[in-house]
Amino acid sequence: MAIIITDECINCGACEPECPNTAIYEGADDWRYADGTDLEGNVVLPNGKTENANEAQEPLSDEIYYIVPDKCTECKGFHEEPQCAAVCPVDCCVPDDEHVETEEELLAKQRFMHEDA
Repeated sequence: MAIIITDECINCGACEPECPNTAIYEGADDWRYADGTDLEGNVVLPNGKTENANEAQEPLSDEIYYIVPDKCTECKGFHEEPQCAAVCPVDCCVPDDEHVETEEELLAKQRFMHEDA
């Protein structure tokens, strides 16, 4: 399951540099599948969707930091626990019940985004 940032976020930014997948963005900032990954050009995502990894995507929030579920692996393959949750001073990085994935699915997503992993 992906992690989500709740509206209790104080916009401190502590979580953003901790994400090994570059899945966390400041509110109102565009995001790309290519950011912090090995993805380039047209790719077929694990969910079957085709996207251009270099194309800017709409922000998921205009007000607070947000996590892109398609890029979040809960830090599987990198760390024992989600690093955003570990550093959040207000405990607003929590499991996202809307995006439930198994450990195998999260590890497959991590390998997909990081060929050398």
